[in-house]
Amino acid sequence: MKISEQSDSARPKARGTERSLARRAELIAIGRKLFADTSYDTLSMDDIARQAHVAKGLIYYYFQSKRGYYLAIIHDSVADLVNFASSEIELEQLDRVHRTMEAYLRYAEHNQAAFRAIVSGGVGFDAEVHAIRDGVRDAIVATVAEGAYGRTDISPLARMGLFSWVCSVEGATLDWIDRPRLTRDKMRELLVKTLGGAMRAIEELDPAYPAPGPARRDT
Repeated sequence: MKISEQSDSARPKARGTERSLARRAELIAIGRKLFADTSYDTLSMDDIARQAHVAKGLIYYYFQSKRGYYLAIIHDSVADLVNFASSEIELEQLDRVHRTMEAYLRYAEHNQAAFRAIVSGGVGFDAEVHAIRDGVRDAIVATVAEGAYGRTDISPLARMGLFSWVCSVEGATLDWIDRPRLTRDKMRELLVKTLGGAMRAIEELDPAYPAPGPARRDT
């Protein structure tokens, strides 16, 4: 399931007017701020309604439930990250990777509760949050593959090499936001260099996928 394939609870409802769609978007923007550093279990619907200065029924009207509201917020926030990571393909390879990692780390830093929920799979075992996480992973793998190899339909070995790197980025980023002993710039540089190592390993095992210039040790 790709990140663009939303569940019914997370998909914008066609309520028929631009005003209602704008109102829904406004509620999502408010929710992004509320859940940025607060876990799902901590906020009740009464808390959300009070802090958003709206009637609780309005949130139910647009999202059916607290979980529906939460999923819509997560999907909206990570969509920004994915769109940012996959845009401006005209940038040089190394610049694109730096840009993607900068956006990823900024998102994790400023949306810590949401980031933890996505990486850990949501509340309990939440298949829909898992699908959102998988969509983020696929988007980053595709972005790196396009920049490194000029295409996204890469071999299983090459994909696994990039996928393994993405999973390591998740774990390292979780530890970084819990214990921010490195600056964001230093963390970004570290993750970019570990990608170079992954690409060299891919080339060693599958010469059809040579590491791009910026990832080579001899450049």
